[in-house]
Amino acid sequence: MSAKPLRQDSAAPGITPRSWAMLAVMVFGQAATTVVTATPAFLIPYLHSEQGMSLAGAGMLAGAPHLGLVLTLIAWGALTDRFGERKVLITGLALTTLAVAASMLAQGFVWLGVAFVASGAMSACINNASGRLIAGWFPVEKRGLAMGIRQTCQPVGMAIAALAVPAAANAWGIVGALAFGGVLTAVSLVACAIIVVDPQIPAKTLAQVSSSPYRESGTLLRIHAVSVLLVIPQFVLSTFGLVWFVIGFGWSELAAGALVAAAQLIGAAGRIVAGVWSDHAGSRLRPIRIIAFACAALLLVAACFGWADMAIPAAVVFVLVSCVSVADNGLAFTAVAEIAGPRWSGRALGAQNTGQFLASGLLPPVIGALIAALGVPAALAIVAIAPLVAAPIVPSEEDAHATATRTAKAVRLKPRKRAAGPGSAHDEAPARQPEEAP
Repeated sequence: MSAKPLRQDSAAPGITPRSWAMLAVMVFGQAATTVVTATPAFLIPYLHSEQGMSLAGAGMLAGAPHLGLVLTLIAWGALTDRFGERKVLITGLALTTLAVAASMLAQGFVWLGVAFVASGAMSACINNASGRLIAGWFPVEKRGLAMGIRQTCQPVGMAIAALAVPAAANAWGIVGALAFGGVLTAVSLVACAIIVVDPQIPAKTLAQVSSSPYRESGTLLRIHAVSVLLVIPQFVLSTFGLVWFVIGFGWSELAAGALVAAAQLIGAAGRIVAGVWSDHAGSRLRPIRIIAFACAALLLVAACFGWADMAIPAAVVFVLVSCVSVADNGLAFTAVAEIAGPRWSGRALGAQNTGQFLASGLLPPVIGALIAALGVPAALAIVAIAPLVAAPIVPSEEDAHATATRTAKAVRLKPRKRAAGPGSAHDEAPARQPEEAP
C-alpha cells in the first residue's frame, strides 16, 4: 500500500539560499544553548569526585536548566506567536548570555542552581522560535528533512559538551566549563542579529487555526504524551552514559566522553535520516511507533551486556540506542507544527517541549538514586518500559490530518509591515498574519 502524501500547504515558499542560511543559524544557536543546558550534566563526575557531591545532588544540579526551560517554554512560544521569531531570538539569547555570566559568578551550590535555572529559562527562547522559523522557510515536502537537520543541534551540542566540559572543568574548574557555553551563545546572538528574517506568508495562504487545536481533538495531547515517554531513555542515556562507563566499566573520562560524543553525532545523522524517511513515507507519526519498539529492544540488550560486564558490546549497543532514542524528536516536532498551524505553532511547540523538559528536569535525581540503588543495567531495563508504553499511544496520520483540517479556518489577511533586509526571499509576499488572542 503506497503512502499517502503529506498534507500540502502554502505556508512556506520554495527552498532558497536564505532558507538554508536560516537553518544553519538555528542549528548553531540551538547547539550553543544545548551546551549551556547540558554543561551541568557533564560536570557530574567533577562534582562527585572533586567536590564530594552525591550522585543524587549532582543530578539535581544537572536538572536545574531543564526546570528553567519548563517554566518558560510556553511563554516564549506565545511571545513568538505574537512578536515573531527575530525579536524573540535576539532578546532571549542576550538574556541567556547574561544568565551564564551570572552562573560563573555564583557563590555556593544553591546560587549556582538558581543561575542554572535562569540560564535554562532564557535559553528556551530558541526552542519554539527555531521550529517556527524553519517551518515558515521550508515547504511541507522538504520540512521533514529541514526539521531533521534542525534537530541535529541537540546531539551535536551534547557531543560538544561531552568532549569540552569535563576537560575544561579539570583544567579551569567550574567557571571555565561554564564560560565555554556562554561564548558559543554570544556568537549565536550575533549570527541571529545579522541573518534571521521572520518568514512571511504568501498572499494565497489563508490564516489557520484561529481557535485552539486542543479543543478539536486529543491528537496533539497524545503526541505530547508520546514525546514525554520517549524522551526518558534519551535523557537517561545522555546524562548518565558518561557515569556508566567511567564508574561502571572503569573507563577514563576522555574515553567515555568520546563514546558519548560519538553516540550523539551518530544520533544527529539518525535524526536527518528519520526526517527524510517521514518525507518519503508521507507520514510523521508511523515512523515514531517503529522507533519506540526499536528503542525498547535496544535498551534491554544494553542492560544485558551491562549485567554481563561486557564493556565493548555494551558500548556498541549504547551508541545504537542513543541514536534510536533521539530519532523521533524531529518527527514529533514537525507534526505538532503542521497540525497546530501558523497561529498556534509557537504555543503548541512550547507545550511539546515543556512536557519533554519537565521529564528531563525530574529524571536526573530520580535516575541517579535508582542507579545508586540498583545499578545502571537495572535502570536501563526499567527505562525500557517507557517506549513500550508510548508505541500504542501514537495517533494515526489520518487522525492528525483530520485535526488539522477541523481546526483550520479561513479569515481575511491583514498585511503588516514586512521585514526589512535586502535579498529577502519574500519581498513580494505580504507580511506575517496578525495573531489572535488565544
